[in-house]
Amino acid sequence: MRLTPLAAAGLMALALTACTAGKAPAPTLGAQAKPTTTGSEPVAAALPPATLELWHGFSADSEVKAFEEAIAGFTKKFPQIKVVAKKGIQDDQITAAVRSGKAPDLAASFTTDNVAQWCKSGAFQDLTEVIKADGIDLNVLPATSRSYTEFEGKRCTMPLLADAYGMFYNTDLMKGEQPPKTLTELTELTKKLTVRDANGDIKVAGFIPSFQYYENSASHMAPMTGAKWYNEDGTSAIGSDPAWKQLMTWQKELVDWYGYDKLEKFRKGLGDEWGAEHPFFKGKVAMILDGEWRLGMIAANPEATKDLKFGTAPLPVADDKPDLHGSGFTAGTVIGVPKGAKNPQHAWELLKYLTTDTEGLVTLSNKLRNVPTTKDAAASPDLLVDDNFKTFIDIFNHPKTTTVPASVNSVFNQAEVQNLLVQWEAGKVKDLDAAMAQVDKRINDKLKLAGG
Repeated sequence: MRLTPLAAAGLMALALTACTAGKAPAPTLGAQAKPTTTGSEPVAAALPPATLELWHGFSADSEVKAFEEAIAGFTKKFPQIKVVAKKGIQDDQITAAVRSGKAPDLAASFTTDNVAQWCKSGAFQDLTEVIKADGIDLNVLPATSRSYTEFEGKRCTMPLLADAYGMFYNTDLMKGEQPPKTLTELTELTKKLTVRDANGDIKVAGFIPSFQYYENSASHMAPMTGAKWYNEDGTSAIGSDPAWKQLMTWQKELVDWYGYDKLEKFRKGLGDEWGAEHPFFKGKVAMILDGEWRLGMIAANPEATKDLKFGTAPLPVADDKPDLHGSGFTAGTVIGVPKGAKNPQHAWELLKYLTTDTEGLVTLSNKLRNVPTTKDAAASPDLLVDDNFKTFIDIFNHPKTTTVPASVNSVFNQAEVQNLLVQWEAGKVKDLDAAMAQVDKRINDKLKLAGG
């Protein structure tokens, strides 16, 4: 997409994009011209009135209210801009709207899996020039957050809030034990804390190692051994990085100790991950891998969690990689200006506020209990932080915390790995090296089809 800057003091420039026959071209983000005067008139006063349409994935009443409160902070600064927010929007709806020429001014996504495709295709507009023009220092964001909001030099999204993954543990069930720091310690403590009945069925699990259990996905557990997804050339590293085999070997040994059938029977009998019957709430499992947002869910279910005493800690890591301890997996909500947005310069101001303004980020974090993405927001005295929440702030900011690198085939690639892990724990994979090599081949073949 070619950008043609237009001089406009203190405003983002607009450029014309290609248009369909019979329709006026949609305005596009362009390089913001430097002011030609040294006047003090704020950008807020200079922007003309407009109504912005913002799509986001939040749907719970508390989440929607939190988002509305953050937007209210923006409209105080820009009273001439009305923001109409549409809740519960998924990525496929965003993509379809862009293709049909009916895109909103701003769109937020819970997942980073489609960022690469949106950036590469131009479905979301490149923010690079307006970020430079407004003097935004992206170093206020951890390197991992910067990486999952851009692709091949195009920054088409910004991180709104982040998720960080660590360990929750039930202090009553732990019986004085400290949270494990290594995989060996996790195995030993799991065996010590697991309770079975006379038939050998599991009554209380120390830790559920199944890759099918709630948040135990390949992406969330890979940082425990430092497993890489891709080689430097973008090809799959699943079969060549020994850290994957290290993770899978440890996991399978613990599954076999439980007995796969026994573990599956127990897992399938557990309560809903998103409801008041969550097994951690009910004392059915001593330690779980989970995200910081679980803190908000615990607070939102006071009756179900009234007897729950818990703590949080970083995930255990491979015994031979102690430097990984304290790190984990992160991703989060991203937001961008889709192609075809009717009011891109206004949308940019709202995007900038939601992703870089300390007040706005703190408001959202306090209400949603997600990790704020800027250093200033994380250090704000207005941020509600206790020891449990601080665990996840520290994980998010740890230099070795990782994410799934951006790829145009991210969803497909993760599904291929997850399928292998499920087959593996069930004992259906006889030659692990060969199976991992096949995953590499399928991922690499898909990459070639995508022009990679």
